[in-house]
Amino acid sequence: MQREGYKIKILNTINFKKSMKYNPFAYIHSEKDILKLVTTLITNTKGEGKSGDDFWVKAETLLYTALIGYIYYEAPEEERNFNTLIEFINASEVREDDENFKNPVDRLFEQLEKKDPDHFAVRQYAKYKLAAGKTAKSILISCGARLAPFDIKELRDLTEYDELELDTLGDRKTALFFIISDTDDTFNFLVSMAYTQLFNLLCEKADDVYGGRLPVHVRCLIDEAANIGQIPKLEKLMATIRSREISACLVLQAQSQLKALYKDNTDTIIGNCDSMIFLGGKEKTTLKELAETLGKETIDTYNTSDTRGSQRSYGQNYQKLGKELMSIDELAVMDGSKCVLQLRGVRPFLSDKYDITKHKNYQYLADYSKSNTFSIEKFLSTKLKTKPDDVFETYDMGEVSE
Repeated sequence: MQREGYKIKILNTINFKKSMKYNPFAYIHSEKDILKLVTTLITNTKGEGKSGDDFWVKAETLLYTALIGYIYYEAPEEERNFNTLIEFINASEVREDDENFKNPVDRLFEQLEKKDPDHFAVRQYAKYKLAAGKTAKSILISCGARLAPFDIKELRDLTEYDELELDTLGDRKTALFFIISDTDDTFNFLVSMAYTQLFNLLCEKADDVYGGRLPVHVRCLIDEAANIGQIPKLEKLMATIRSREISACLVLQAQSQLKALYKDNTDTIIGNCDSMIFLGGKEKTTLKELAETLGKETIDTYNTSDTRGSQRSYGQNYQKLGKELMSIDELAVMDGSKCVLQLRGVRPFLSDKYDITKHKNYQYLADYSKSNTFSIEKFLSTKLKTKPDDVFETYDMGEVSE
């Protein structure tokens, strides 16, 4: 649907009934896309038991890569989704006491190997099958735990096909909304996958179709950036996407949130942000780094002394000293109406926060009038609403023979 010239897209991980469909498989175009999808899935989902061991994670990766590779290359288009992946996992029965047992998935891959021995999926599955029965069973249990969210029918329905059209965001004016829970991160991995695919798709399209720059600038306003999950290789993306007319604005409660998620890559991510705005807070790491970034100012000090004894003496001392522009304690108690803005190539400055009620378009917000509230249900509804004066054409299709 169009609103004010914008195509509106919505992915809602709180209430799936208020969301458009999102199928990550729809954006797979090559073997490298399969590997990227598996990496994102592994990074942002947590299995149980032995999943923390590097061996088990790599074993799971092999199985996911093989199964998704088979689905992408061999399954009909309507079956290229997580539903089919779950069916493959459920059908991968392993018997510890019978190493020669062949489950339905084994037989499918055997048939594919006869047809194409060098098939990408066959090569990955052969590596997975090196595991003994007991080991393979543990791998499958870990896969089942990792994909547990897909036991919910609503989630399987959400990922059955795709309506988001992520690869078209740089072609036309589009407003894409990702709605996530701020208290439960169970389904946030979907948003992380969407962001990962979005950045990769747009960068490839900019290079391959538009000569390096998208015709429509794509600006990602990522609120609650620490809660959506980890976007793989974000530190590299932040350094490369801007040359392709893509920008990302990360909104955080504190820098420590970013460090908890991206660890040693945090400084690289922050360093690739051309501007930074501090709206207030008390987290010590953030305050310390900001105080250092602001630098120092020069102050003049005058010291006078008056010594009284057998002989009275006077003294006066003048010095130039450096003082922090704003100390940690000053930043911690900064007025709520103020903010600190730092732009590349410009000295940081203290500014008043903008009064949104003075904006010319404030009258269109729900804050101004409840009648402006956007109804997702109404927007997504496909039910035809007729009016008394609507005119319709009817056709007689004749009798239907059995």
